[in-house]
Amino acid sequence: MTNVDPGATAVSSRALGVLLDSWRASSAPGYLALADRIRLLVLDGRLPVGTRLPSERDLSTHLGVSRTTVTAAYATLRDGGHIDSVRGSGSVVRLPTRVALPRPASTEGLLDLTKAALPAADGIAEAAQRAAGRLGAYLGDSGYDKIGRPVLREAIAERYRRRGLETSADQIVVTLGAQHAIALLARVLVGRGDRAVVEAPGYPHAFEALRVAGARLVPVSVTVGDGWDEAALMQTLRRTSPPVAYLMPDFHNPTGATMPADQRARVLDAAAAEGTVVIVDETMAELAIDGGAGAGAAAGRPSPMAAYGPAVSIGSVGKSLWGGLRIGWIRADLPLVDRLVRARSAGDLGTPVLEQLVVAELLADLDGVLEARAAHLRRGRDRVVTGLRTAFPSWDVPSPAGGLSTWVGLGAPVSSQLTLAARREGLLLAAGPVFGVDGAFERFLRVPFSYGDDETDRALTALRAAWDGIDGVQGPASPLLAEVV
Repeated sequence: MTNVDPGATAVSSRALGVLLDSWRASSAPGYLALADRIRLLVLDGRLPVGTRLPSERDLSTHLGVSRTTVTAAYATLRDGGHIDSVRGSGSVVRLPTRVALPRPASTEGLLDLTKAALPAADGIAEAAQRAAGRLGAYLGDSGYDKIGRPVLREAIAERYRRRGLETSADQIVVTLGAQHAIALLARVLVGRGDRAVVEAPGYPHAFEALRVAGARLVPVSVTVGDGWDEAALMQTLRRTSPPVAYLMPDFHNPTGATMPADQRARVLDAAAAEGTVVIVDETMAELAIDGGAGAGAAAGRPSPMAAYGPAVSIGSVGKSLWGGLRIGWIRADLPLVDRLVRARSAGDLGTPVLEQLVVAELLADLDGVLEARAAHLRRGRDRVVTGLRTAFPSWDVPSPAGGLSTWVGLGAPVSSQLTLAARREGLLLAAGPVFGVDGAFERFLRVPFSYGDDETDRALTALRAAWDGIDGVQGPASPLLAEVV
């Protein structure tokens, strides 16, 4: 047993009862059926790690079962390492200790789909040549640029204005990609021991950046069908008053969910009331597949989240243009911009000028690039979704409206086992637990659809062979986690 965090998010008996749904349908004894259903909610991330469960008395009353049944269920969960309990403080969701997945010594000859990314957009080489021709005008100063060249900052601001958010160039800080932007914001806004709200599942490198800054992560559930658990998010903000919350409201990685406009406004209002700075990751925002290319509300999608209330926005060209162009940015109010620029020299001394000029050239015709990207992603998505649904009829394979991947429900907690088997077939994939704060999501797998036809077909063949090589995946989930979790 360990100490229970007094600030842990609590789930009420009523809310847990809704999540438990048809737990009584099992033929197992009542306490085991209840424990198995709660364990499944933990593995799927619907009950994030750190969530405080209802008391045994409250849950037994709500479910209409004896307290002995709930007591035995909680004891089973404790024995399996899925909850910690302290007398007088309650029971909190945990996960058994994870065993790190082995990394291959070399990826040579393997098809690496751990990255949801696109190949370089057409026209980058030509834009680089034009930018090089303009470089001479910038050679008279030191070249150390901690805020960004005006020509690029204005081009980025114009993209925001076109998407429905009034923005000036002074509100933009150009960074070395989106990851650098997240790390810089974390360093400025987070103190050691502070809580930071994150999504579960979510972007693992954001988790890392916040942890390095000293944050204690508080996960809130996001699902393909229901999106953000708004009640839990609001409760977390009220109970913990975290300095920051990190959200990806547009084509969320990995679920593909998009936050509705009215929910954006409610979340930002609640965050403002608690003094929480919402960091909005928009790296996927303009990768619409079905709604038109990158025009925000004009394409039937919400405007940038900062249009609905106070928020700090992060963007980059790594997903839309090419990962090899290490250019990102932060959109913030002027006082925060000043803090970021002053703090930046502790980590780096500025963004390369030539790459900024290249991106400024490319942003002038970004809509044309996004149209081509949407067509490519539409073909890739339809090929992957159709292929997976045909080959694996028991899987739940969503068809997202944008982004770069689909968040597949496997029907059994075997994601890590499946990715290990796929490696033996020459395919690298990111297992579901990679996207959890503490190892949940063993029933899910992220499958990118941003690759070409040949690579996609090769991946589907390897995945079929890997799935066939796993024993017992069609059977009921074991009461204990697999060893690789």
